[in-house]
Amino acid sequence: MKLATIRRGDTTAAVRIDGDTAVVLDGYADVGAVLAADALERAAAIDGETLAAADLDFAPVITAPGKIVCVGLNYRAHILEMGRPLPDHPVLFAKFTDTLLGDGDAIALPPESDSVDWEGELVVVVGATVRRADRETAAAAIAGYTIANDVSMRDWQFRTREWLQGKMWEASTPLGPVLATADEIPADAALTTSVNGVEKQRGDIHDLVHDPAELVSYISTITTLRPGDIILTGTPGGVGHARDPHEYLADGDVVSISIDGIGTLRNAVAAESPR
Repeated sequence: MKLATIRRGDTTAAVRIDGDTAVVLDGYADVGAVLAADALERAAAIDGETLAAADLDFAPVITAPGKIVCVGLNYRAHILEMGRPLPDHPVLFAKFTDTLLGDGDAIALPPESDSVDWEGELVVVVGATVRRADRETAAAAIAGYTIANDVSMRDWQFRTREWLQGKMWEASTPLGPVLATADEIPADAALTTSVNGVEKQRGDIHDLVHDPAELVSYISTITTLRPGDIILTGTPGGVGHARDPHEYLADGDVVSISIDGIGTLRNAVAAESPR
């Protein structure tokens, strides 16, 4: 099953994507509300207003997650290209809700940074409340998966040893277009990132140092995870900062991130005027 959150004027609504059609899940403002109500199974059977999927205006699939936890250096190829050792434990940082964008929204290119990079990522969407979860419980708590672009302002990221200031820029993190349950995703699913139609990243989403169940277990040891919380699992090799010479995003570029079984998250980059 695939669920999405769409904009309808000044409001949003959760929908189920059935091929070329979207069924409105009446009473649920976003996919996070479906998960908070423990209504994932019910969502599969709801019969409501139908819309053409091609005409949808996507909001972030979870519009206001309580937690956005991100994992750095989690794909072996990316760790090697960045010249770092494999981590014994997940490398964690966080984002805030106002970083989030929907599929088709413009990524803000701030005038303060000239080193804006792409990072295609598989995202875990939590569907149950868990604390100190063992691996089995953690796996069962995963509602599904989506896609994010962990856009990074590298010059700000590497000003200090802590990465947060390069990762928390407003309107910098597209999320979506859909949540796909695990049965939608093939065993050999790959993630690809393209910029202006040129492939930059390709990686097996299962080739993680710390896999989704381990991440849910580890993070839930630190803090309670709740329905609608999201975990960005890291990016494969091919980021612009690791290229020689470096490659960064520019005004008008279009970044497309695809994961087999989920779909494609596509966003243009637009220069932000200083205020």
